[in-house]
Amino acid sequence: MKQLVLLFSLCTVMAFQANAQRRGSASDYENAIGVRVNPWVVGATFQHFFTENHAFEALAFTNYNRRSNVTFTALYEYHFDLGDTPLRMYAGGGVHLGIYDRWDYDRDRYWNHGDGSYASPGIDGIIGLEYKFNKIPLVISADLKPYVNFVGGTHHIGEEIGGASARFTF
Repeated sequence: MKQLVLLFSLCTVMAFQANAQRRGSASDYENAIGVRVNPWVVGATFQHFFTENHAFEALAFTNYNRRSNVTFTALYEYHFDLGDTPLRMYAGGGVHLGIYDRWDYDRDRYWNHGDGSYASPGIDGIIGLEYKFNKIPLVISADLKPYVNFVGGTHHIGEEIGGASARFTF
């Protein structure tokens, strides 16, 4: 819990520090849609800038070996420039709803509650870097997205914590 508080504090400090910076011409897009992957999960991502530096991102993903597990995430992100480059940093937070197979994610309670799926809401943080290509409508990003489930098992947190995305911008 201390790590989560530290992460949100760091994100808040960076957002206030970056408030005076202006958005560069490298991120001149309003929407982006694409894929998000890591070694364990794959999914879709949609990003929408509703003001110059403030964005909403929606994620839907599942793990490779059990496609009965799915997580839906909604995130607020604050983006800021890193100098005069097309590289930008972002930080924020949001919520998620995971629908998990009890055998995969909550074996401690599997023996008491039996087979089947359960829903697990929770909160998320996000911090990452993105790069917008100047000549083509593509943005790539890499981030860390720690989260905490309110119910269910917690021993699976590691597999969805980070990822890389490639999005088509429009």
